[in-house]
Amino acid sequence: MKTKTPKIDGNPLMNPMVRMPRYNPEQAKPLVHQESVELQPFGTIVKLPIGLGEKVCRESIERLNQILADTMTLRDLYHKHHWQVSGSTFYQLHLLFDKHYDEQAALVDKIAERIQMLGGLSYAMAADVAENTTIPRPPRGREEVPVQISRLLTAHEIVIQKVRASARKAAEMMDDGTNDLLVSDVLRTNEIQVWFLAEHLVDAPLVRAD
Repeated sequence: MKTKTPKIDGNPLMNPMVRMPRYNPEQAKPLVHQESVELQPFGTIVKLPIGLGEKVCRESIERLNQILADTMTLRDLYHKHHWQVSGSTFYQLHLLFDKHYDEQAALVDKIAERIQMLGGLSYAMAADVAENTTIPRPPRGREEVPVQISRLLTAHEIVIQKVRASARKAAEMMDDGTNDLLVSDVLRTNEIQVWFLAEHLVDAPLVRAD
């Protein structure tokens, strides 16, 4: 008479035939304070197979990094004014500045990712942005609403001028991806934000027509 072979559970923890490894507390310890050489130094290019020469990629990266530094500064200028705005238009401008901040933050991500696609490295830290932006630094204190809006309009114009020049150059170099990003996203977003801001500086009557 044949003896039945006992059925072994598929779970290794329930299987007496499986020898579990001994507990090693070092395996659960986080490996902190790690250091190494940089994978890619800033200013170098890791060429990706996107059909563009290294010279084209390098020039687009340099232009995009400048636009990135200015866009990050404009984004933070919106945040400053979002926090510090005051007066009778506080609620409307508080919300508008926050909306524009979010839109500029989205542009920052798109510009930085385009730089990575071209094989370069983007600015990322506040210190690098402060050293390279061309947008004037505002005071730390609170300013009146018309001054806040004027500062934002000046910053927008700085970005727009660089974007137009860089888009034309990208088109000449046949860097269509960069040209499309600059025109379809960065330029159009900045232009519509300028429109929404500038209309707040029109001295129009609120109650009685002149």
